[in-house]
Amino acid sequence: MKTIVISEQATIPAWVHDLASFRHWVRSDGFPEQGRFAYLDGSLWVDLTMERLAQNQIKKEINRVLGNIEKAEDLGLYIVDRMLLTNLEVNLSTEPDGMFVSNGCVEEGLAVINEGDDTLEVIGSPDMTLEVISPTSVDKDTVQLRRLYWEAGVKEYWLVDCREQSLSFDILRRGPMKFLATRKHQGWVKSQVFGREFKLSKDAAKHGVSKFTLEVR
Repeated sequence: MKTIVISEQATIPAWVHDLASFRHWVRSDGFPEQGRFAYLDGSLWVDLTMERLAQNQIKKEINRVLGNIEKAEDLGLYIVDRMLLTNLEVNLSTEPDGMFVSNGCVEEGLAVINEGDDTLEVIGSPDMTLEVISPTSVDKDTVQLRRLYWEAGVKEYWLVDCREQSLSFDILRRGPMKFLATRKHQGWVKSQVFGREFKLSKDAAKHGVSKFTLEVR
């Protein structure tokens, strides 16, 4: 395979052909500064589109709330987007919009953070991952990652869809064969990982920009 040039915005070297070479490319000086890239069980996924404000604000709100819970109770490590999650067994390397690694998860060796503050990727199986669906990530988030996160041993997959006027928020819990949607009660949904119920709402705010709130009880 020859080198792939995508609209002169990103160049994928010809030697990137498997998970090992993808991980090497990510750490190289030639890795693009813009765009999102993932290796999904033999396929290289590329998204060079800009992030929408709604997606950005949902990630900010969920990451803020979960990060505060993790810090207040010293539960482990909550990691926001732009950090790689790699699972060697299922041929996966991607950047979740958020993920949580509990103290127990690290102590049991389920997730490995090898390089301390210089770590570029979490290797293994975090307790929880988050994806906020964009118009260009529907299949990746709802089909490919739903399968791969389950195969990777992730306990909970938080999935948010804000593409329409209505807002969809699901906590998918690990079942015996696949992820299963946790039943909601008046908009509230229980997280076994965090031991709380959550409710995500959308309200009109100033300047035509929506305001997203993640309530906890």
